[in-house]
Amino acid sequence: MNSAPQFHTDVVTQGWVRYFPRPVRPYLLLARLDRPVGTWLLFLPGFWGILVARPIMDGTSLRLILLFAFGALVMRSAGCVVNDLWDRKIDAQVARTAVRPLASGHMRVRHALLFLAVLLALGCAVLAQLPVLCWYLAPIALLLVAFYPAAKRVTWWPQLVMGFTFGFGAPMGYAAAAGRLDMTAFCLYAGTILWQLGFDTIYGFQDIEDDARIGVKSTSLLWRGRAKIFVAVCYALATLFFAVSAFKASLGGFSGFAAQCRR
Repeated sequence: MNSAPQFHTDVVTQGWVRYFPRPVRPYLLLARLDRPVGTWLLFLPGFWGILVARPIMDGTSLRLILLFAFGALVMRSAGCVVNDLWDRKIDAQVARTAVRPLASGHMRVRHALLFLAVLLALGCAVLAQLPVLCWYLAPIALLLVAFYPAAKRVTWWPQLVMGFTFGFGAPMGYAAAAGRLDMTAFCLYAGTILWQLGFDTIYGFQDIEDDARIGVKSTSLLWRGRAKIFVAVCYALATLFFAVSAFKASLGGFSGFAAQCRR
């Protein structure tokens, strides 16, 4: 069992998780159900994609939003399991992650794999409710989820891979609502990738000393001396791509301008 420092950890066992039976708690912590930020990062791009494709809310839009909300919860949990299976030895050497269930030995690998199978089955059930185009996109999403934990071993841009992975909900949501993919969807996806690249670069600074010590690569390390400029450029470009996507979809204040440009 790993004896982890009691500071700077991302595992909080004294929240609502403590009200569940002890055998269940490692699964909740492994899926990060106590910390919903990752689920929001996965759900929001899909939500945006649906709203861009169908700006007028109706029953179909609401149904898709609910499916994507549940799907984001399930697939973010599955992604956390894959990530922790890949990184359990690295996590044991980083203060923030050393007491995660797999890194600390509170859960066995075979139990995590069984849990992953259940989560993927739930994800497939959600996918079955979506249009056929989403079925063709789903394998790409799974490949990104599988590769993301390995990115920090082979590239200085794991945060960019994270953007491609978590942002994939944007084209999925758009495809589900519009039944097609076009430049509106691709611009939305590009903006989402850059937004998440900036966010995760900031997030990565909390592990920067440990990453440097154990040889893990990250965008935070790569841009350590110019982080403010890099993040500002990411957010500026993200805003630009979001604006182009809104313009092409003729949303809100862009509608009149778009109509004038088409004359």
